[in-house]
Amino acid sequence: MQTAAILGTGLIGSSIGLGLRAAGWRVIGWDPDRAVSDRALERGAIGEVSPDLDTALAGPLDLVVLAGPPSAIVSAVGTLSVPGLVIDVAGVKAPIVAAARTARFVGTHPMAGRESTGPDAASAALFRGAAWVVVTDGAAPADIDTVEEIIATLGARPVRMTAAEHDRAVAAISHLPQVLAATLVTGAAERTQALDLAAGSFRDLTRVAASDPVPWTQLLGANRDAVVAAVEDLRRRLAEVVDELERGDDAALEEMLTSARERRRALAPPVVAVRVVLADQPGELAKVGHALETSEADIRDLQLRHAPHGGGGVLTLSVRPGEAAALRAALVTEGLLLAD
Repeated sequence: MQTAAILGTGLIGSSIGLGLRAAGWRVIGWDPDRAVSDRALERGAIGEVSPDLDTALAGPLDLVVLAGPPSAIVSAVGTLSVPGLVIDVAGVKAPIVAAARTARFVGTHPMAGRESTGPDAASAALFRGAAWVVVTDGAAPADIDTVEEIIATLGARPVRMTAAEHDRAVAAISHLPQVLAATLVTGAAERTQALDLAAGSFRDLTRVAASDPVPWTQLLGANRDAVVAAVEDLRRRLAEVVDELERGDDAALEEMLTSARERRRALAPPVVAVRVVLADQPGELAKVGHALETSEADIRDLQLRHAPHGGGGVLTLSVRPGEAAALRAALVTEGLLLAD
C-alpha cells in the first residue's frame, strides 16, 4: 500500500484524498485548521488526521501533496525535506518552482474546481476528464512519469508545460475571468434593478464571482505580471469594440462575434438544450432522473435556474442532438412541463 500525506484538506486536497483512497492508497491528512481535517476524515477523504505537520511528515511517504494557499506552498517547498515525491496543486507556478529546494518536487495544477470550498464540496470525480498541468521545470523525468501515472489514476489528463507557459495561460482562462466576473457583478449591482433582471447568460458568465476571495487575492497577486498583461489585452480588445460601435461598423462586430462563436463551439461537442420546469415540491428531480433513464439520453451538461425566491425553477439538460426528442417525450410522460 502506497502512502500519501495531504497538507491542506480543503476542496482540492480532500478530492485528491478521496481519489487516492479509492485507488487503495493510505492517506494521512493535516490542515492548519483542525476542524477542516476532522471533517475531511468524516468524509473519508483521509484515513487518519495528523496532530501536527511534523508528525504528518515523519513516516515513510511515497507522496506529499501541498494543497494550501500559494504563500504557504512557497514557504514549504523552500524548507521541506522528505525522501518521497512532493507535488503542489496551486494555481500559479513560477514563484513556487523558483522557491523549491525539495529534492523530488514536481509542480502541478489540476484545472478543476468549484466555487464552493472545503471538504464538504470535495468529490473523487472532481478531476475526471479535466486537464492537469505538470510543470517540467527542474523535475526529473522519472518523477514526471510517476506524477502523470497518479494523475491518470485520479481520472485527469496530464498536460506538460513550463511554469511560465502555465502562468500566462491561466491568466487568460482563469484569473482574468475571475476579475471580469467580479467586475461585472459590481457594475450591475450599481445599476438600478439590473441584478433583478439577471438571467442565464449573466449567471453563467459570473458564476465564479461566488468564489472565496481570500485564495483568489493570493493567486492574482502571485501571478501579477501575467494577470496585468491579460487585463491590458482585454482593455485593448474592448477599445476595438467601442470603436466599431461608435463607427457603426456592423461588419466588424459580426466578424468578431462569429469567430468567437466558432471557437467556443469547438470547446465542446454539439449539444441540444432541453428545458423543463420544476415545481417547488418533492420528487421533481426523481421524475427527471427517470426520464433520463427511460430515454437513455446521454447528459452532457445541466443547469438549474432557480425561481426568484427559491424553490423550483427551470432545469436545462444538454444532450446529444439525436437524443433530444426521446428525452422530451420521456419528460412529458413523467408529467413535467417543458419550457421550450
